[in-house]
Amino acid sequence: MKIAVLSSHTSSLFWFRMDMMKDFIKHGHSVIALGPEPELNWRSKFEEYGIQYKQLFVERNGINPFNDLRTYRELKQFMKEEKPDKVFAYQAKTVVYGSLAAKSNGITEVYTLIAGLGSIFRGEGLKNKIIKTIMKTEYRLSCNASKKVFFQNNDDKNEFINNGLIQEEKIEIINGSGVNLEKFKPEPLPDIPAFLFIGRLIKDKGVMEYLEACKRVKAEYPEVRCLLVGPYDSNPSALKPEELQPFIDQDIIEYFGEQADVRPYLKQCSTYVLPSYHEGTPKTVLEAMAIGRSIITSDAPGCRETVTDGYNGYLVPVKDIDGLTDKMKALIENSSTSKLMAEYSLRLAREKYDVNLVNESIMKTMQLI
Repeated sequence: MKIAVLSSHTSSLFWFRMDMMKDFIKHGHSVIALGPEPELNWRSKFEEYGIQYKQLFVERNGINPFNDLRTYRELKQFMKEEKPDKVFAYQAKTVVYGSLAAKSNGITEVYTLIAGLGSIFRGEGLKNKIIKTIMKTEYRLSCNASKKVFFQNNDDKNEFINNGLIQEEKIEIINGSGVNLEKFKPEPLPDIPAFLFIGRLIKDKGVMEYLEACKRVKAEYPEVRCLLVGPYDSNPSALKPEELQPFIDQDIIEYFGEQADVRPYLKQCSTYVLPSYHEGTPKTVLEAMAIGRSIITSDAPGCRETVTDGYNGYLVPVKDIDGLTDKMKALIENSSTSKLMAEYSLRLAREKYDVNLVNESIMKTMQLI
């Protein structure tokens, strides 16, 4: 079968969905991946894995209706020309316009993934309320056009059910995107405690809380390392370079920018920290678990699924800098606890989040195996 995989972020397609697409191909299917970045930059990278890549116009964070209409028209034309047997779409705009474009071409084998509800869905204010109302309508239409809808956590699933956006029989729960245990293997813990945050530098990821907690920790434990990996972003809540620079100048943060391979940085940390406000299931947390690291994350949708508090790490309330600081200090002062939590993280990654198990669940639902 010919399967189209749609995303509004090309690098996410390549790094987060590659294992899934490779499994599609392994089972005899062909894959076309669609994302917004130029074909010149990405075509050869996808072709190395036998995947065709096509550029799609999509404004990931914009709210211009004319741009969204262009996205829909391009997807509609793509569906008409390529006639994929099945469509897998994730991220808001490609979920909505991809499913509707497929339906308009008579394609019924549409599978969408709600990999976390963004700041708009859980934000406040009049403008936010208006956009949220529009998004609810779009999601309802998308769910109607989808055969099955995957969710990565119960909070997002319940949000859709409570708002009447989906029929319960269409819902499938999966354990995040999974983690490749052949790529992310156990690594020895460093001698000196070190914390790491990986992600787009947007405030909804909790990056400001991480920076402030690191500032407090470093004041008391100057030998401890605090690492930061990730790109600046176009999101409305993006951190500006001038906001980060003082933390770098004061030797609070070691900033490494965006990295194609995060394993060397995971290896350097003893605890992975992600105080995000909401996620689907954070892939970086799964990767940190797979190499054997304790986790500190927020008691928020998507994040709370990855940690059993006090077992493989700690859960802290959203935006709670004091709580985050306390848990970081606790793991500095109790290396034996940190080590034990790291072992439990690895066990959980193997038992629950193995990408092969996740992909098998997706392919069974899509009737590809």
